[in-house]
Amino acid sequence: MTFRAIVVSFFLAATTLGAQGNPDWHREFPAFKIAGNIYYVGTADLASYLITTPQGHILINTDFKEDVPLIKKSVEQLGFAYKDIKIVLISHAHADHDEGTGLVRGDTGAKLMVMDADVPEEERSAPGRPGAHVDRVLHDGDTVELGGSKLVAHLTPGHTKGCTTWTMQVLEGGRTLNVVILGSANVNAGYVLVGNKNYPQIADDYVKTFATLKSLPCDVFLGAHGGYFGLKAKHEKLKAGATNPFIDPDGYKAYVADRNEAFQKERVRQQQGSGSGA
Repeated sequence: MTFRAIVVSFFLAATTLGAQGNPDWHREFPAFKIAGNIYYVGTADLASYLITTPQGHILINTDFKEDVPLIKKSVEQLGFAYKDIKIVLISHAHADHDEGTGLVRGDTGAKLMVMDADVPEEERSAPGRPGAHVDRVLHDGDTVELGGSKLVAHLTPGHTKGCTTWTMQVLEGGRTLNVVILGSANVNAGYVLVGNKNYPQIADDYVKTFATLKSLPCDVFLGAHGGYFGLKAKHEKLKAGATNPFIDPDGYKAYVADRNEAFQKERVRQQQGSGSGA
């Protein structure tokens, strides 16, 4: 199976899973402030983030098309105007994080900015793809700035060729906090790490990704799925009045170490001729 075929297969499977296999993907979740000017506006597992500024807002991840109304509702419940979204970013070009991008861009007139290696998938029109024009092509280390807020785009490839981890700093309780929004470090079923003719450097890319993730200072641990960082449990603690549980540097380190171990085990398994798990 070619890498493109694997990607297309994942998009189709993701759409089916979202509708049937994982109800949290489309389940409404309370919008809330995470820290500083970062707010959660996603579903019970598909994470979307609103970064608010006096000059308009930045949205990270649009989820599936059917989730866009929930994102809009969450933005407005927080007291912000959906139409004030000026920039749309993504974690990576998979349907559960970007299929709704064209809708949001059309609704708001926001500029879409995407890491260079994911641009072809973002602009492609096919099942699960947004077919959205990219207004600005990003490269590793580029910054996105609006209204005094600055995000840094870190290329963390492997999961997709342009998978992006976003970092920024926010002020919370008189402290400057380092925020990491992890793109993905997962090796999905069917990913070929050894002898992949269409993505020869995939294993090397994962190695580079883990080196990058380990180097990032992190106070607030977030990611493309709520399951990465314990969204539901931490939200319950936050509601109960606990010290902000999203400030979790140890949780970030543990998660990166766990995903690195899983990658290394799968690479060894494939090197020993056990196949890709497809």
